[in-house]
Amino acid sequence: MASTNDLKNGMVLDLDGQLWQVLWFQHHKPGKGNTVVRSKLKNVLTGKIVDKTFNSDTKVDTANVDRREMQYLYHDGTGFVFMDTGTFDQITIPDDTVGDAKNYLLEEQMATVALHEDNPLYIDLPASVELEITYTEPGLQGDRSSGGTKPATVQTGLQIQVPLFLTNGEKVKVDTRTGEYLGRVGG
Repeated sequence: MASTNDLKNGMVLDLDGQLWQVLWFQHHKPGKGNTVVRSKLKNVLTGKIVDKTFNSDTKVDTANVDRREMQYLYHDGTGFVFMDTGTFDQITIPDDTVGDAKNYLLEEQMATVALHEDNPLYIDLPASVELEITYTEPGLQGDRSSGGTKPATVQTGLQIQVPLFLTNGEKVKVDTRTGEYLGRVGG
């Protein structure tokens, strides 16, 4: 049990048997009346995001979520196989649970896996990852200054927009939350 005054981003609440991750919260004191806590919650299983307002100091159930650093090994056809590097235990996480994180996962990459009663809930990736461009149309000479972009496919199969001067085989930094190109790596 916790109070809504103790909310933290990333905390997982158990509301009526469903797990919700706190994405954002704010204490709000209207001109009259009691202080309330506004929050944005994400359903851990469905990904649905809702706005919820609690009265200040409301008791809420917190879910015991075990966050473990794990290494992504491979996709076995049914899901993504991760290994706990401390115990060498392996777990297979279904495609639905991995969701869009699959666009940024490379074999041997580390990620934080959140588990509740040994069930994988979601995967937290670093804010950005380095991926190699596997295919993009060649740019034209003099394209460096125009500021235009073109589609490029990276090694995970994700398509992103990159500056016109980038070519196949170059490594780029990509934001894992938005899929946005952040810059070239090396070179």
